[in-house]
Amino acid sequence: MKYVFVVNPHAGEANSEYAVRKAIEDSEVKNSCEIYITQGVEDATKFVREYCEKYPDETVRFIACGGDGTLSEVFNGAVGHENAEVSCYPCGSGNDFVKAYGGPEKFFDINRVVKAKAEKIDLLKVGDRYSNNVVNFGFDTTVAITVNEGREKSGNAGKNLYTKGIVRALIRSMKNQFKVTADGELLNPDGVALLCTLSNGRYVGGSFKCAPLAELNDGYMEVCLVKPISRLRFVSLIGVYTKGEHLNNDKFKDIIIYRRAKKVEVEAPEGFAFSLDGEIIYRNRFTVEVVPLAVRFAAPEM
Repeated sequence: MKYVFVVNPHAGEANSEYAVRKAIEDSEVKNSCEIYITQGVEDATKFVREYCEKYPDETVRFIACGGDGTLSEVFNGAVGHENAEVSCYPCGSGNDFVKAYGGPEKFFDINRVVKAKAEKIDLLKVGDRYSNNVVNFGFDTTVAITVNEGREKSGNAGKNLYTKGIVRALIRSMKNQFKVTADGELLNPDGVALLCTLSNGRYVGGSFKCAPLAELNDGYMEVCLVKPISRLRFVSLIGVYTKGEHLNNDKFKDIIIYRRAKKVEVEAPEGFAFSLDGEIIYRNRFTVEVVPLAVRFAAPEM
């Protein structure tokens, strides 16, 4: 098998390219490895897709070296290609997706990553794009926009940017206009909400366990809509939400609408933005559908 490391040189707060090259050099498979350095947004998707098309008879494990955005781009390039597998070397700032597999630490052992068994997982499809982790909007999107703006200015995304994003969202995004229909059921007829997460993975925003019941291969997305609340109540509940204890907590009973669904439709005013694995997309009407067992992902055993 060929191992191709797709490296985002701007991921995280350190020199990710140097770290990846050092890890490969110390591994048992260094002679079977290639490195590709991404040149910009969506370049990883283009590279992976073209590689799969050029070598259709060669099984390739693409190892995304960066954060959740880099990993999402690699998934988007690999989907639809039976010769492709995906894994990661999580050197980004959030690394939300791999927390469903126990956290990023074990992915730093290249020997474990290349030996890991690849298993099929679901993806969420939005138009011609795929999400491996979370599609979210409302409060969360303001946070993501802030993080992206900070990344563009500084070249990386540190944890302080997530804190800044939350503060901005507390000022601007406590009551957002959109309607969510899950498998034909309109969840919020009044058309307002604090936030909504459509989850394949379990974590978002670096530390928030938004979908504690999510499974990556069950054919469903977890839909969690939170009604508008006061800033004071938000602050009092954020710790519970962060830990992923909100679905069974009495303090959330009157503000959470939770469903498991295969198809979700969203309708919102013009200029509406949502986040797809951290990437901001502007669209006021969109549909999210589960694509069961769409791609193979290799994670070292816990």
